[in-house]
Amino acid sequence: MAERCKASLVTILSPSQSTSVWRLIIVRLRETVRVNDQRQRFLDLVLRNTNNRAILDRAPALGLLDWWLTAGAVFQTVWNVMDGREPATGIDDYDLFYFDAQDLSSEAQDVVIGRAAELFADLDVVVEVCNEARVHLWYEEHFGVPAKAFDSSRDAIDHFASTTCCYAVTRDSTGELDVYAPHGYDDLFEQRLRPNPVLAPREVYERKAARWSHEWPGLSVEPWPALEPRLLPHRSERVNRGS
Repeated sequence: MAERCKASLVTILSPSQSTSVWRLIIVRLRETVRVNDQRQRFLDLVLRNTNNRAILDRAPALGLLDWWLTAGAVFQTVWNVMDGREPATGIDDYDLFYFDAQDLSSEAQDVVIGRAAELFADLDVVVEVCNEARVHLWYEEHFGVPAKAFDSSRDAIDHFASTTCCYAVTRDSTGELDVYAPHGYDDLFEQRLRPNPVLAPREVYERKAARWSHEWPGLSVEPWPALEPRLLPHRSERVNRGS
């Protein structure tokens, strides 16, 4: 197949053009292989935390839409394993996002929280369940800045205070693990904390960075930018970046 494609290119392009195209293809293939290897490494490390494994195995029983295990449960587990620590060290809670725009009431969310509490009761960890469709209703009161309504759990994850926090894992309809990593894996594996000034205020990022640097001394913390960009447009307005 590759030889037939190459032969076709040769008949269409000049020798120099054909060489440039094949070099570009090779570069892209190598990058794809590199990212796939990083994804597998990421999953291997995340699953070293038995709490993560249990939550990912049981969460489908809740029947939630667009659910993801995300935030510290994921990226902090990776840091722990890389540092030779117990995988669950320093993880305050395990964030389980879902997205239900049909019922934004706190009562409906409380029902899900109660069911999750029963499902994960034996884990002896705090599983924080949150309907990301209703975050805009309370965000300003909690953080001091208004938030637009998210259009998915991924959209919510895109707005974390640091790009190095933007990781999530779920199971698809076939039971296979799926990963969301919109900024790639380099910063995570290099233990570099980078700000994401699209929603959370500067003080939120700096407070988290200070706590995490104490817990994981090997972190390299990038400063908050002097000039903050405008809020990201909604996912529906952006080019789909994949996972």
